Amino acid sequence: MIKIIAVLCSLASPSNCHEQLVTSSDFEQVSVQSCMMGAPQLAEWMNQHPAERLAAWRCVIGQQTGRGI
Repeated sequence: MIKIIAVLCSLASPSNCHEQLVTSSDFEQVSVQSCMMGAPQLAEWMNQHPAERLAAWRCVIGQQTGRGI
């Protein structure tokens, strides 16, 4: 299982940032290589959320939940 977790900041308030689970391989095919390169799923998700700016992302492999996600 590979999860893509994005750090998103509001365009209206750039210091207002939060983490968001973008996808997990339970629902979509995400390879380690595509995740590290900025998975196409991340670009598609960002297109659907134009009020936010992508500040960073990380890939979580396995059943780890990370920072509350």
